[in-house]
Amino acid sequence: MGVSVNISEIDFLRTEICRVGKSLFDRGYVHGSTGNISARLPDELGGGFLITPTDACLGFLEPERLSHVDPEGQQLSGDRASKTLALHRRIYAAATTARCVIHTHSSHLVDLTLRGVWRAEDIVPPLTPYYVMKVGHVPLVPYFRPGDPHAAEYVATLIAAHAARGLNLRAVMCDRLGPQVWHETLASAMATLEELEETAKLWLRSNGSVIPLSNDAIEELRQQFNVSW
Repeated sequence: MGVSVNISEIDFLRTEICRVGKSLFDRGYVHGSTGNISARLPDELGGGFLITPTDACLGFLEPERLSHVDPEGQQLSGDRASKTLALHRRIYAAATTARCVIHTHSSHLVDLTLRGVWRAEDIVPPLTPYYVMKVGHVPLVPYFRPGDPHAAEYVATLIAAHAARGLNLRAVMCDRLGPQVWHETLASAMATLEELEETAKLWLRSNGSVIPLSNDAIEELRQQFNVSW
């Protein structure tokens, strides 16, 4: 019975990665072979990770071809793992509640880095209550080439710095590349990404003229919904 439960949980994660990848591709959050998705396997399943293969199109993923790597990042099965595996593993190590990571090249967010973000600590201001509630602070990661290990260390430093302030960081924005979003489930990570991209779209449409939520409004959200901001 235990083996069948384990197999079914891994199969569910494989199917869910493919479902989320197709949804993001069909709606234009990723294009071509950009972006990647990973999920951390529970310790009782031996740990390790599932991650989309290098140069895979998220719209046409096949469950059995997803890369399966052990906790040290060594390939166990599937196609060759994405070059962003090191960054994903570092996020999991730093954000211990993260069970999945989604990276896209969402066009409005990338456009925002080309034009100039609101500020390095927060790429967009807190425009809406749901941005504050569902996304939280999103700092900018300076440009690193894709796969550069220094990017992973930079992100880990940001996660630790926010945790020291009692804040639960759920996303960062890599300059000229795209967001890295992590959460407890793939559905929750996708919802966070969607809210982040839509807020960037609103900010760009306003040419940076929208007045952010007031401190009093944010404090009310903290009190009513236990918001981390």
